[in-house]
Amino acid sequence: MSARPAKAALFEQLAADGISHMFGNPGTVEQGFLDELERHDLTYVLALHEGAAVGMADGYARAGRRPALVQLHSGVGLGNGIGMLYQARRGGSPLVVLVGEAGIRYDAMDGQMAADLVAMARPVTKYATRVTDVRSTLRVLRRAVKTAMTPPLGPVVVVLPADIMDELTSEPAVPTSVPDTRSVPAPQAVREAARLLGPARNPLILMGDGVAASGAQRELTDVAERLGAPVWGVNCSEVNFDTTHPLYGGQTGHMFGKDSAKVVAGADAVLIVGTYVFPEVFPELDSPFDPGARIVHIDLDAYEIAKNFPVDLGLVADPRLALAALAAELGPDGPAGPGSADRAARLPERARTRTPASAAPAPAPAPAPEADASLMDVFARTLAARAPEGLTVFDEALTASGPLARHLPPREPGRFFQTRGGSLGVGIPGALGIKLARPELPVIAFTGDGGSMYTIQALWTAAREDIDAKFVICNNGRYRLLDLNIAQYWGELGIAPHDAPGSFDLTRPDIGFADLARSLGVPARRVEKADEVASAIEEMWAHQGPYLIDLVID
Repeated sequence: MSARPAKAALFEQLAADGISHMFGNPGTVEQGFLDELERHDLTYVLALHEGAAVGMADGYARAGRRPALVQLHSGVGLGNGIGMLYQARRGGSPLVVLVGEAGIRYDAMDGQMAADLVAMARPVTKYATRVTDVRSTLRVLRRAVKTAMTPPLGPVVVVLPADIMDELTSEPAVPTSVPDTRSVPAPQAVREAARLLGPARNPLILMGDGVAASGAQRELTDVAERLGAPVWGVNCSEVNFDTTHPLYGGQTGHMFGKDSAKVVAGADAVLIVGTYVFPEVFPELDSPFDPGARIVHIDLDAYEIAKNFPVDLGLVADPRLALAALAAELGPDGPAGPGSADRAARLPERARTRTPASAAPAPAPAPAPEADASLMDVFARTLAARAPEGLTVFDEALTASGPLARHLPPREPGRFFQTRGGSLGVGIPGALGIKLARPELPVIAFTGDGGSMYTIQALWTAAREDIDAKFVICNNGRYRLLDLNIAQYWGELGIAPHDAPGSFDLTRPDIGFADLARSLGVPARRVEKADEVASAIEEMWAHQGPYLIDLVID
């Protein structure tokens, strides 16, 4: 291989790995390789804030099931993107983040923008490193792609000093080797799992996004049906199980451990697959499982198995292969034994009684009569009736999710995404990334008024790139989730209800989302009444390109 600058070799390596998009915001120390980018077949998607760039890459990686490339500018750009990198780390998105810096030769100078970028990145990434020798530039890039794409997936950061990028390298650009981790448990381990779960009278399944990552939805359904076990989502932001299936219970919630404790109470056998337990902000410190409950945990990430509470059997294995083997061991009619008839008889009762107060609503309740329906309910029902085939939803408006779950229940893998990791502002850029990764899909994002303002600049990118995604701001004038959480906090401490803190209010002054969207190049409309919904949705789908609806809800 003939020598060429590392900044040119970099793009050869990206091409060898089939990477076609770079999401970023430029800076001076990256000017060398960004100038070189103009001579290569790679699309640069310009964001006006690093959080929006990482959010778009996150959506792209999730929908495309492939690595997404991000460019950030030195310590200040990395700092701006860290919140979204935390979400990608928690959610397992394979991002490859290139962070520019002035150069190794300036290490001793402590100059402007100098920072230990690797140390900054480590808490929110799977792996972080710095290129220190030009002869290993492509080696480090391949290691980054391999690490990001090897389960458990996650973001990586590579710091690129500008002086290294200008030096010559003769490294060949070859495709990255990603190891195959699709392992199945040993037969005796599968038999032991069936022995622990099969006799249960009151079994339960806790699932997470590891199911979707391995494509194990069908296999999970088979196991649930053989056990007659309700299935609850834990750390569940994609379609891991059809939410209209009779065995679907709901989601355990993400804030208070007592809600998860209510779900698992009384279960005598628990199968945990593709998640850790439990991901609440305020988890229970004592085990919420019944003392005699038999627990089996399947995950490709050994760290997550028995991380917080002991299990009877932990299997480090691919969820799809492990569940298929378990279903076969249980047999087509499920396990025979003392619990089989009892499970079938009591399933409807369990489905009715297991829902905790703050869990995400299951799609079972019938819609309210038109006269009494909320505006959000009317909008979701009308959207469902007029939805194009293959509609893909990004739901960040969590306190408005009930009507969406009723009228647009998540059923098909790759057609529903939610926020994860606690980051706000994921909805708009996430939808843009999904649309770029899967341009054939109609994509709509629901976000809150507060959350949207974290990355509202992403609308400008939508207009600039003419990305045909749609956006709905669920505008209730508040950080509504904080209202709900503080009400529970008051109740737990015996504090009498009173006005919520003024910092939860977003109406002084009111944010004109339609005007704001138009100023960023995106057509928009404000909807305040039920009789405005149908025409607004019709106008939204008729428009070719990005479009926003400011939906004013209670």
